[in-house]
Amino acid sequence: MAQVTDHGGGVRSIEVPIPDNPLGHTLVYVVDTDRGPVLIDTGWDDPASWDRLAEGLTACGTSVTELHGVVITHHHPDHHGLSAKVREASGAWIAMHAADAAVVRRMRENRPELWFAYMAEKLAAAGAPEEHVTPLRTTRRRTLPGLSPALPDREIVPGDLLDLAGRRLRAIWTPGHTPGHVCLHLEEDHPAQLPGHGRLFSGDHLLPEITPHIGLYEDPDDATVTDPLGDYLDSLERVGRLAPAEVLPAHQYAFTDAPARVRELLDHHEERLTGLLALLAVPLTPWQLAERMEWNRPWADIPYGSRNIAVSEAEAHLRRLVKLGRAEAVTGSDPVTYQAV
Repeated sequence: MAQVTDHGGGVRSIEVPIPDNPLGHTLVYVVDTDRGPVLIDTGWDDPASWDRLAEGLTACGTSVTELHGVVITHHHPDHHGLSAKVREASGAWIAMHAADAAVVRRMRENRPELWFAYMAEKLAAAGAPEEHVTPLRTTRRRTLPGLSPALPDREIVPGDLLDLAGRRLRAIWTPGHTPGHVCLHLEEDHPAQLPGHGRLFSGDHLLPEITPHIGLYEDPDDATVTDPLGDYLDSLERVGRLAPAEVLPAHQYAFTDAPARVRELLDHHEERLTGLLALLAVPLTPWQLAERMEWNRPWADIPYGSRNIAVSEAEAHLRRLVKLGRAEAVTGSDPVTYQAV
């Protein structure tokens, strides 16, 4: 049976399962509007997930066919996966920030083998061993997670109120977890009259116990060197200053005292950057740094795909250290290594 929570004030959440994932589920929010219910995120594209979403909407007194719109916090499959099915069943509009819409478009327009070749090139440049890179060069897979979601037909513009009749929902651009991640500030009094400024649908930007992954989502045709960790830290501080009465995240559970959680995450990343500088007393590639970083399990126990994510996060931290002038690339190294300054 679908697990539905009533958060009051015309807001409910549905636990939509993520298959074979320790997160367990995505919290998909149903927001009542004067033109019909609007979803915030949709969940993973899986038959069981679709059934649970439909059951949850029935428990909320509505149905998929009655949905008016869908607001996507970011492009990851556990948030955007069912959007195409939702639109097909309801005709609902779908809104997303332009930066994440561009990622979705690239994933849909490029053949999977081109994407695997690009991933292989990036990992080789990061110092990955040949036995890790070879499967990407020889893969015969024809699909990638995230290829089936719909392209959005509306753009979320930071700072603007979304077109939700009878509600005040303002978009806040919070890049870092993805380039176009948005939080959504419900600028209405909290139904339980908790102190603070409205409620915040935080997606994966601000979670009560999990530190969000910071990775790289770059256009292969764009040579711009991004700083996603710097973007994340800056947007964390903006959310902390907002001081919402309650945070409604996409995973785990609702919580209060957003400024305290923001401080914890800022402190965590500063401690991690300091720890990485100690590791960089000797030159290391991003892969070597990832091997030595502290994860939730030993490196030997991290699955193949998760190692790719870990290397991406290691490189994001390296870029931050370089931008701060605390580390630098070693001239002439190939693959490139970095060392503390």
